[in-house]
Amino acid sequence: MTDAQPSRITTDIPGLERILHGGFLPGRSYLVSGGPGTGKTTLGLHFLSAKPPGEQALLVSLGEADRNIRSDARSIGMTLEGVVTLDLSPTAQTSESSTYTLLEPWEAEPPDIRSRIEAAFPEGPPARVFIDALSQFRHLVPDTFQFRRQVMALLEYLTTAGSTLLFTSEQGSQADEDLQYLGDGILQLDRTQAGRTLSVVKFRGSGFAEGRHTFRLDGRGMSVFQRLVPSEHGQPFVAESIPSGVAELDALSGGGLGKGTVTIISGPTGVGKTSLGVQFMREAASRGERSVIFSFEESLATISHRCKQVGIPLDQMIQDDSLGVEEVEPLRYSPDEFAWRVRREVEERGATMVMIDSLSGYRQSVRGEDVVTHAHALCRYLANMGVTVLLVNEVGSIAGAEIRVTELGISYLADAVLILRYIEFDGEMRKTIGMLKKRTGDFEKTLREFDITSEGLKIGEPLTGLRGILRGAPELASREASPVAGS
Repeated sequence: MTDAQPSRITTDIPGLERILHGGFLPGRSYLVSGGPGTGKTTLGLHFLSAKPPGEQALLVSLGEADRNIRSDARSIGMTLEGVVTLDLSPTAQTSESSTYTLLEPWEAEPPDIRSRIEAAFPEGPPARVFIDALSQFRHLVPDTFQFRRQVMALLEYLTTAGSTLLFTSEQGSQADEDLQYLGDGILQLDRTQAGRTLSVVKFRGSGFAEGRHTFRLDGRGMSVFQRLVPSEHGQPFVAESIPSGVAELDALSGGGLGKGTVTIISGPTGVGKTSLGVQFMREAASRGERSVIFSFEESLATISHRCKQVGIPLDQMIQDDSLGVEEVEPLRYSPDEFAWRVRREVEERGATMVMIDSLSGYRQSVRGEDVVTHAHALCRYLANMGVTVLLVNEVGSIAGAEIRVTELGISYLADAVLILRYIEFDGEMRKTIGMLKKRTGDFEKTLREFDITSEGLKIGEPLTGLRGILRGAPELASREASPVAGS
C-alpha cells in the first residue's frame, strides 16, 4: 500500500515507483550498488531526466566522461536537457594536469566536490543530484577514515540543502561496504544467468516491496517488474459455475468450471487440449466477458487456423475484443515479467479467464528457478482476482502409461483436472475425456468419448461396460467377452 507522503521524487522507470511505494523521499540520499554493466548509470539517468520541466539537475561524474554519458543517454531516448554536468572523471582530471598520472592518486589534489557544486549553483544545489560513481572517490583519498568523513560531509551538505541524492558504487569494493552505512536507502542491482534483478535493501522512512524484482535494459532504458505476492491482491467475486456451452461436457464436469479456480487440462499431443480450453472462452465471449490465451508454443496464425477448422470464430472474438492471444517467447521473458503481462490483462483490460498454453513452455521461462514457486504465485493471484485459470499440460505418453496430471509437481494447485486420453477401440484410435478432480462440487466419475469436428467439440455418452480405458486398451467388462481387437 502506498505511503501517505506529501510528495515523492519519481524516476519515470516503469514499475520502480510501485516497489518504492511512490518514489524516493525528498531530501534523502540513496545508494545504487551493483557490478559492472548492471544498469546503475541508466537508473541515475532516468532519475535526472524525470525532473520537472524548467528545473535544473546535477550530474557529478567520477567515472565516465561527460560526452560518453550524454551519448549513452541519447541512445535510450534521453537528452538530459537542463542537466548540469561536473566532469571529474579520470579523463577530465588528466586533461587538467598532465602530471596527475605520475603520482599516487591521493598525492594529487582530490577534487573538492562541494566547492565545485557551490561554484556551479551559488544559490544552492538543485533538487536532484546524481553522483556516478562515488566509490571512485575512495581512490583519491589516503584512507578509509578520510573517505567516510568527506562523503558524510558531502551527503549532509546536499540533503540539508533539500537535494535528493542518488550515488552509485561498485558492488563488492571496500568503498561499497563503507557507503552502505551512509545513505538513507540502498538499491542493489544484480545480474545472473536467470536475468537482472533489483532489490531494496534499505529504505528509511518508508515501506517498500521486498524481495528480488526482475528488470530489463533495452533501447528505452530500464523497466522493473515487481515480484508477485498473491496476498497483496484480490477483489470480491461471486463463486459460480462457468459452463462450456456443450451440454455433455457440462454434465461431465458437474455444471462447468468454478469461477476463480484453477483447472489443468492434461493430455498427449494433438488430443485437443487447446481447442477444449478455447471452447470455454467462446462461451465466456457470448456472456460479454474477455479471455486471454498466453501461447508459449504456437503462433496466433496456427491457433486461428485450427479454430476455423472446428467452427470456433477465433478471429471474430479477437476483433470483438472478447479474446486476446499473446504469443510468448519463453526465453525472452522472466517469470516476473510474464506475471506483469498477465496482471495488465486482468487489472487494465478486465480479463476473467486466462489460459496458459502450455506449462512446459512456461517452465522454460523460469530458466533454472523454482517453477513451483512462480506458478503458485501466479495461479493464486489469478484466483484471488476471481479469474478462471486454464493450464494446458502435455504428457509424453500417447496411451497406456501411468497417468500423471503434470510432471512439474504443481498438480496441488489445481481445483479441477480434465484428462484427455487416446484409446484404441475396434481398430481405431479414439479420444476420451474425463474429470479426475473438482474441489468445488460433484462431477461424473465416468469417461466419455471426445471428438473434434468441423462443427465443434462433440462429447459422447458415458462409456460404460468397458474396462482398461485409462490404459488405452479398453475391453468389455463381461468375463465371457474376449478382449477388443487390437487391445
